[in-house]
Amino acid sequence: QVQLVESGGGLVQAGGSLRLSCAASGSIFSFNRMGWYRQAPGKQRELVAHIISGGRTNYADSVKGRFTISRENANTVYLQMNSLKPEDTAVYYCNYRDHNGQDYWGQGTQVTVSS
Repeated sequence: QVQLVESGGGLVQAGGSLRLSCAASGSIFSFNRMGWYRQAPGKQRELVAHIISGGRTNYADSVKGRFTISRENANTVYLQMNSLKPEDTAVYYCNYRDHNGQDYWGQGTQVTVSS
């Protein structure tokens, strides 16, 4: 039983920054993977970044050098987004994958980048 709640989305101008937060509750373990996905209207949900035990990270090519994923503890993960572009506009979802490979998702938070 895992629950994920995202926050921090909003409207920003191109070139601006935003920080997303994910608060997790339930049976969360630090060695299991957490990540961020996004989905724009008419597009498939795609991986943005994920982080695993030891702080190892992976990023989509489209966000490398601009976004940073971090994990404060087993239950809290952030996505720092800098130099935002209009093409970053999407609903962003927090994801947790347990030791059985079961995925859990938050409700999503809207990020809109103008200009």
